[in-house]
Amino acid sequence: MVNEWIFANEKNVGEIREEFPILQNKINLVGNDSPVDLIYLDTAATAQKPLQVIEAMSCYYREQNSNVHRALHTLGETATALYEGTRAKVQSFINAEYRHEIIFTRNTTESINLVASSFGSNLGPEDEILLTEMEHHSNLVPWQLLSERTGCKLKFIPINEHGELELDKLDELLTKKTALVGVVHISNIFGTINNIKLIIEKAHFLDIPVLIDGAQSTPHMPIDVQQLDCDFFVFSGHKLYGPMGIGVLYGKEKFLEKMPPYMGGGDMIRSVKLTGSTWNDLPWKFEAGTPNVGGAAGLGSAIDYINELSFDSICSYENMLTKYAGKLLSGIKNIKIYGPAENRSGVFSFTHNDLHPHDMAQFLDRFGIAVRAGHHCAQPAMRKLKVSSMARASLSFYNTRSEIEYLVEKINAAGEYFNNGI
Repeated sequence: MVNEWIFANEKNVGEIREEFPILQNKINLVGNDSPVDLIYLDTAATAQKPLQVIEAMSCYYREQNSNVHRALHTLGETATALYEGTRAKVQSFINAEYRHEIIFTRNTTESINLVASSFGSNLGPEDEILLTEMEHHSNLVPWQLLSERTGCKLKFIPINEHGELELDKLDELLTKKTALVGVVHISNIFGTINNIKLIIEKAHFLDIPVLIDGAQSTPHMPIDVQQLDCDFFVFSGHKLYGPMGIGVLYGKEKFLEKMPPYMGGGDMIRSVKLTGSTWNDLPWKFEAGTPNVGGAAGLGSAIDYINELSFDSICSYENMLTKYAGKLLSGIKNIKIYGPAENRSGVFSFTHNDLHPHDMAQFLDRFGIAVRAGHHCAQPAMRKLKVSSMARASLSFYNTRSEIEYLVEKINAAGEYFNNGI
């Protein structure tokens, strides 16, 4: 039932779903006699947006649109207050020590590229970057490009057949040559919640900084960067129920101060002459050009929305939903679910013995069920497990047990459909 659980602010799941306009839509499918309900199980790719986020962005463009920081007129000051107000909300949301440790980017990918380019600019052939075999391409390709430019070497914490890091190898992989460790918090294919606290502690014992890819964790659990003691933390607004086109890089002040700018242009400068320039203070040193102020309005509203629901409520409900989905999906014949049985998030990647993941996804789409299929930007991990593609269902607090039951019903139907050659 949709009303199966009550959030801390006395909202039930049915009321939560009503706050997401897209979840009220019917999907018109070719060959269907009538539209079907949308069952959205692709939140790991991007989360849907509550109405208040959509309205916050609309309000900015209708009533507050102006460039920020330099204008002395009322609209400019209003837009600046909105933009910098969101920076303060992000600071509080992840408990950064200083507001200027929050850098706005376009997404998680750009945040990692910024660190790789700027922090990595002084690395050389004697240096090593330690990553993991389960990284999203966004936390792999930027370091490969850095390796090509500087000669630094890449090393990897291996994964086992259950999609878990083999952390018993960590001590031998961390050396005096390790310049930085980059690790995903929650795997976007396995749902594995990695023990990043242990990794950070071991790395810091050798004075090695650590970057955490929080794209999948930030929407589903409270993040405290001071408690974690990570040196860099990155995430995207669109996975946090906010808009696309805005992301966050948190970096400790001591590193950001030493790092050179990532891009040059307006707002990141203090003084410009024909023969050279000096740089602005943090955080603006890393925010060249006109920023995505409308996106910041949406991100700030998304953070307000999450805070209103509370992470205690979100975690409790999503943990229940994850266990329920794991139980039902594991009972389906002819499919293999990847990832650990315990200590996981609501991300379920699977293969079917009798049909390709793309066929599975297209079959489910006929019934309004949106899942993802492909390599999920994690080809090295796929290759390690000897698969080229997986179907993936990913959950959020706006999903219900009845949706999971319907998913299982239609996965079973897909097997019968293709086996019978209908």
